[in-house]
Amino acid sequence: MTDFDVHRARAETPGCAEVVHLNNAGSSLPPARVTDTVVDYLREEALIGGYEQAAATVERMRGVYASAARLVGAAPDDIALTDNATRSWQAIFYALPFAAGDRILTAKSEYASNVISFLQIAKRTGAVVEVVDNDESGQLDVEDLKRRVDGDVKLIAVSHVPTQGGLVNPAEEIGAVARAAGIPFLLDACQSAGQIDLDVARLNCDALSVTGRKYLRGPRGTGFLYAHPRLRERVEPAMLDLHSAVWTAPESYEVDPTAKMFEVWERDHAALHGLGAAIDYALEWGMPAIEARVAALAAKLRDALREIPGVRVHDQGVRQCGIVTFSVAETPSQEVKQRLAAAKINVSVTEATSAQFDFAERGLPPMVRSSVHYFNTEDDIALLVDEVGKLA
Repeated sequence: MTDFDVHRARAETPGCAEVVHLNNAGSSLPPARVTDTVVDYLREEALIGGYEQAAATVERMRGVYASAARLVGAAPDDIALTDNATRSWQAIFYALPFAAGDRILTAKSEYASNVISFLQIAKRTGAVVEVVDNDESGQLDVEDLKRRVDGDVKLIAVSHVPTQGGLVNPAEEIGAVARAAGIPFLLDACQSAGQIDLDVARLNCDALSVTGRKYLRGPRGTGFLYAHPRLRERVEPAMLDLHSAVWTAPESYEVDPTAKMFEVWERDHAALHGLGAAIDYALEWGMPAIEARVAALAAKLRDALREIPGVRVHDQGVRQCGIVTFSVAETPSQEVKQRLAAAKINVSVTEATSAQFDFAERGLPPMVRSSVHYFNTEDDIALLVDEVGKLA
């Protein structure tokens, strides 16, 4: 951690002067250049007009696609810009055809929004949602996944980093199983993009969904989708407009062959330029350096919390990331959050409604979720640990 220029990172993050921000898995503090990019775009748009500003910044928008592609090791044509990770994920999921008896495999740690979509499609079509077991570490059991794979499995969909803890699911191994069986693999990278170095070729995923507001430190209401050509060739989006398709004749249309097939024409151009600035900023630091610092800070926080009597850390997995979840005996997690907020420390609370399978499996209480980023310091961790110690 000593080689990382945290002083520069904090100087370029105005919010660091106001709060101890440990809610980066919720919505991170943006660097100044991201805010400036959005505001400058809006000011120019107000002077010359929305369509005119968009036309004047076409090349800059192309750069956003290129930056997103570079972040995940893809080609720009494989990237669609969206308004959040959920819309990215849904664009793929609802494009896939399902019929009675088709099986959807997912993890016990899967996020509520994704599971609700599984259940809706199961209700509509007769498809079956099947939850793969965990291994002894608490991550998805790849051997159990292999045992379940057959010709009826039409999708493997997993959250890389679940919302409710520091677990990092073994996405590369999952992707290898899916690729060998020819089954589409949809990876939710909502919590991993920006804190973990991602490469879609290494991950073997057919699609990957990303949000801007979390570890990428971009504006809210932004995200992007990676969609491999092999997947695009076999699906048609559930919804199309004149951006994702062309009306070629009175009774015919042609779908865009690139990932733009999953976009819509109207979108927040200023925010997407801000997303591009956020991705470029992360790439300047280097994702391996970010990943190493975030993991080290989180490990330090876990170790310190475990030393406090009455505090239980709930993170699982062989590999862990920047999210640290814990509970304090005799003190409800919402009260812990409120007490920390009074000390100007930002955290969040994760509950069973976000991940029913996992909470039921482990008998989890509502948990405090603290999520570190590279601009956090050892002093930030000490402040959190001190306040939690007072409560415990």
